[in-house]
Formats: sequence, C-alpha cells, structure tokens
Amino acid sequence: MSGSWMRYFLTLLAALSAWGFFTALRNWLSPEPDAAATDLTQLTKKDINVSTVFGRINPKGSIVDRLDYLLIKIPGLESKLEEMHQLLGRPKKPSALNILHLKELCALAFGAAAWFGTSSVVITIVLVGIGFLFPDVFINRKIRERQSQILGDFPPLVDLAALTLEAGLDYLTAFDRIIKSSAKRGPLETEIGTMLDEVSLGYSRRDALTRFARRTGIQEIRSFVSLIIQSDELGTSLVDLLRNYAADMRFRRLSRAEKLAAQASTKMLIPLIIFIFPTVFIMMLSPMIKSLISGGLGF
Repeated sequence: MSGSWMRYFLTLLAALSAWGFFTALRNWLSPEPDAAATDLTQLTKKDINVSTVFGRINPKGSIVDRLDYLLIKIPGLESKLEEMHQLLGRPKKPSALNILHLKELCALAFGAAAWFGTSSVVITIVLVGIGFLFPDVFINRKIRERQSQILGDFPPLVDLAALTLEAGLDYLTAFDRIIKSSAKRGPLETEIGTMLDEVSLGYSRRDALTRFARRTGIQEIRSFVSLIIQSDELGTSLVDLLRNYAADMRFRRLSRAEKLAAQASTKMLIPLIIFIFPTVFIMMLSPMIKSLISGGLGF
C-alpha cells in the first residue's frame, strides 16, 4: 500500500512539474499584453496596496491558479515578490507572477530530483523549500547589478543638478533638463523620468520623490530624497545642500575604494595558496625528486 501511494505521489509530482514547466514557458514566451489601463490607474492601485498582478488570480481556476493563490497567502510573500519586481525596474517580463511561477517550477524540479535520487520524504521536503528559494539568488544578483549601475550614474547627476539649480531652475525642471540632455537612458534616468511623470499625473512632489527612492532601494538616493523634501519643507537652499551632499558622496566613494584596495591583498591569498604556491613547489622540487628516483642527488 505504501509503495502504491508513493507511485501515485510521484506521478502527481511529475504531472505538476510538467504543467509548471509548460505554464512558465508559455508565460515567458507569450507576447507582452497591451496596457488596458492608464499609468495613473496602475499607480493608484499600487498606492492602495492592490496588486495588479496577483489580483487577477482565480482561486477556483486551474491547478496553477489555485497553487498561486495558496502560496501568496504565505505572510510576506506577495509583498516580497512585488518588491523584487519593483527593484528589478518593473519589467513586463518577468512580472511578479512570473517570478512566483519560476519559484514553483524550481521547487517541483528540486523535489522530483530529490525523490528520484534518495526516495527520502524529509530530503524531498527540504529540497522543495531550497528550490523555492533558489531563484532569489539570481534575482537578487540582477537587483544588485541594477543598483550598482544606478549608484555609478548618481554622483554626476547630483553635480549637474547643483549646477542647474544655480542657474535659477526648479529642481524638477533641472531633472527634466538633465535626463533629456543625457546621451544614454539608464535605469537612473528611467526612474527619474517616472518620478517626473508621476508629478505631472497629480502626485505631490513628496510622494513622487518617496516612491522614486523606494523603487531604487539605495540608501544614497534615500538620503538625497530626504534632503530635497527637507529643503521643500523648511525653505533652505537646495544648492548648498546638494553641494555638501556631493562632496560627502565623493568622500564615501573614495573611502569605499580604499577599503576595497585594502581587502585585495587578503583576497589574493586564496588563489596564491590554491594555485600559485603548489605550482612553484612542483617546479622547484620536481628535479630533486626525479634525481632521487633515478638513484641519487647528482652531487
């Protein structure tokens, strides 16, 4: 009876794996849908914490829909997926639902491999959990790469903003001039453009700036946004604040570079010990060992 139950379980697991793979492949390869709602509608839904992706899941639909609905009830999972999608730059592919399907597919694949390899229920359950978390490694790496690119483009933008503000322009107009005159359209310019669009759609400056900082997830930009909001509320000179902030940011970049340079010697020990030292020892000792084997040291 136990063996028959296990065969049924494996058959169901294989079917779910195949269905999950088909669904994920279909979602990834399907053409991008046309935006049926305006940007203002989407932003309003985000503000009232209504997910525009997970809200379309039918709890009484297919097996995949029911599994999706069950998983997003895990505390914090829906907000975490939305945050991941936001920090990725809110691409249409992958969406937050695509990320959930990828996690489900990896969980089923890890679980099936564990069961066929070990036939242990405990190991299978553990590897299902590991497989569900496995895509986070690659997604977080993509997020760090995007944040690194934003942070690299940020100091020149602060200096340009300070120069433009000295010419008498408002900071929103200064940002608009900077991104329009920029030779490239990186993630930083895209996020600033989104922030300006939100202001034109009716968001207050404070809300648009706060959302801009939240979308990047970078502490330096949070501090930058706090300076602008403080200047708006207190009426202080934003030019002086930006000048001081740019100088402080350059100092922190120099300190970070010095810290990385100091860590380089320590990090070099690992390849030295593993690759270089054994090669040197072999080159030095191999003639002596060869002489010993052939019958003497030769002197």
